[in-house]
Amino acid sequence: MTTTLEPAGTLELSLSPDLSDDSWMAVCEEARLTPGRGVAALLPDGRQVAVFRDRSGRTYAIDNRDPFTGAQVLSRGLVGTAGGRPFVASPLLKQRFDLETGRCLDDDEVAVAVYPVRVNQPAHS
Repeated sequence: MTTTLEPAGTLELSLSPDLSDDSWMAVCEEARLTPGRGVAALLPDGRQVAVFRDRSGRTYAIDNRDPFTGAQVLSRGLVGTAGGRPFVASPLLKQRFDLETGRCLDDDEVAVAVYPVRVNQPAHS
């Protein structure tokens, strides 16, 4: 029996709120993301984004800058859920940020930017 592996898709994030086709930027191959862990990606303007895949396979992208310390560390935070909401806890001061909204779960006045993500599957030939 022969098994054919499908090519992995490319994880992309949108840099524009209108989600136009030209606003999407390739970040990495989806298969390179480890469930429950984050990676940092550098944007063309020098900002950093933290990209995560949770244990159920959903992907998220938020600003990598911890607003409490200014350090680019959220990609190294712990991923979890609280009240059914996915979050990442900063590795420095442990504040939790909702991965869908960017809102800090520990301080309602603080939030980080959220970026839409998608997986672009290669065309089959």
